[in-house]
Amino acid sequence: MKTKEIKNKTDEELEKTLGEKRKALRLFRFGAAGSKTKNVKEGRNLRKEIARLLTEARMRRSAARP
Repeated sequence: MKTKEIKNKTDEELEKTLGEKRKALRLFRFGAAGSKTKNVKEGRNLRKEIARLLTEARMRRSAARP
């Protein structure tokens, strides 16, 4: 997910996407423990996307504060 796409989302969409990414990461970790994963870089990409989402949410909260 690109930063441009993230900036265009509303706060509710950000929270929903963040929840989906966290769930996907959790499933990836359980799959890796059971040796079911094919793409080992998926975990790294999910963590980066979660960080991008959290950064954008934090920037919006700090910009809203006077």
